[in-house]
Amino acid sequence: MAALLATLLVLGVQGSLGKTYQDGDKVTLYVNKVGPYFNPHETYNYYELPLCRPEKVEFASLTLGEVLHGDRMAVSTYDMKFKATIESAELCKLTLKEDELDQLKEAIEDLYYFEFVVDELPIRGFIGHLDEGGFLPHKHKVSLWTHHHFNLEYNGNQIISANVTTRGHDPLSLDEVEAPLELTFTYSVSWKETTEKYETRGQRLRDSSFFPKTLEIHWLSIINSMVLVFLLIGFVVIILMRVLKNDFARYNTEEEDSEDLDQDDNGWKIIHTDVFRFPPHKSIFCAILGVGSQFLALATGIIVMALMGMFNVHKHGAMNSAAILLYALTSCVSGYVSGNMFRKLGGHNWVWNIILVSCIYTVPFFLMWSVANSVAWYLGSTQALPYTTVILLILIWLLVGFPLTVIGGIFGKNMADSFDAPCRTKNIPREIPPVPWYRSAPAHMLIGGFLPFSAISVELYYIFATMWGREQYTLYGILFIVFVILLSVTGCISVALTYFQLSSEDYRWWWRSIFSAG
Repeated sequence: MAALLATLLVLGVQGSLGKTYQDGDKVTLYVNKVGPYFNPHETYNYYELPLCRPEKVEFASLTLGEVLHGDRMAVSTYDMKFKATIESAELCKLTLKEDELDQLKEAIEDLYYFEFVVDELPIRGFIGHLDEGGFLPHKHKVSLWTHHHFNLEYNGNQIISANVTTRGHDPLSLDEVEAPLELTFTYSVSWKETTEKYETRGQRLRDSSFFPKTLEIHWLSIINSMVLVFLLIGFVVIILMRVLKNDFARYNTEEEDSEDLDQDDNGWKIIHTDVFRFPPHKSIFCAILGVGSQFLALATGIIVMALMGMFNVHKHGAMNSAAILLYALTSCVSGYVSGNMFRKLGGHNWVWNIILVSCIYTVPFFLMWSVANSVAWYLGSTQALPYTTVILLILIWLLVGFPLTVIGGIFGKNMADSFDAPCRTKNIPREIPPVPWYRSAPAHMLIGGFLPFSAISVELYYIFATMWGREQYTLYGILFIVFVILLSVTGCISVALTYFQLSSEDYRWWWRSIFSAG
């Protein structure tokens, strides 16, 4: 299993040194997927459209990351050879029936694009052309591209770049045509030598992407976030310390003037015999701490790997496979933190705690993913994972993630010391006085969530544009800065809100500390 994980990590994260060709060698072009341009999460197998296809479809072997990315590459009928120029070769002849013609028209109206792959380089273009505009009269023309021209650049015996155009050929109008419709698809190939090296083709791919790029370094938002961080840190370090200093001075004076401290005392010191009272639902509390620690380690690991350039830009789904494997490998962190804290809080049923920390995230995630995957499978989308990949992911969790959680939990409970509170906790809890609305839990949660969000709101836009749109996130240095900003703001606001809560003589800070900034 360790060898399998190492192989998957190498294939999904670190690209190969590149394939070499000799003059006249066959260059395999794979057809990958099609889908509407404005919905990147709706993709289908290319051969589901009534286009040129071989008699027997031969699918390529894919890495875990490529499958998670929705790739389903199959060998095409294009006959391409290294450095061999082709002028208007016939690809195939088709006769479209009425339902196939309607399917093709509907795909063009939805702005379907296609994705081919040559030597791990994606090539994208549109299935057809939609000319729509005007109100009265309304113009709606649907045309199909029947010719593709491939431009490939090479350096020595390696392919550097590839793209496809429709230059020199007009699309075939599908308006006012009736089935059966006979079509002839053609293609041409041209080769051009370049001095660009193979190692730099990743940057070339980023600069000449089929999808528009709007990502840029947004220094204004970064400076704004950093100013907010400095202000919050200054608030916690300077103002809060001065308040604590005044509190200590006041309490010391009251101790000298009063024998009965509980009669005249108020604020956080009066609850010193209750503040270390263990929280309810200790097992769930420790499980949340464990999973949170694991995700902190996971996020840090992925960002550091991205900063080190370990993700090949033209290797589909590299980050997907890395995230899956890192999640499994960092499971020991969640087990250790949860088991250690659970034993410190006086928990005894550590086996149930280990099972809970293993399932508190994976089970809800699996249930939600099952619904989404079932919908994608029902619609025939390539975003639906095949059962073999599902079994592989389950095996990774069962054979790697869960055992590491158990091992981490055992080490955590064995290395845990007893909880050493600085003062004795009373048997009877103190009554909590009522507080104004601005010191209540909902108000703290609103304030504690708004400030971290405001510090990273601009960056969140680009992250969501990458997740749900066409962007490709490459600003990992900026992401690391924003990640540090997020942790700093969250930590500062949590400390401040916890102090305000204790000053209100509310000692139930354990759960509030999670929800306030969470």
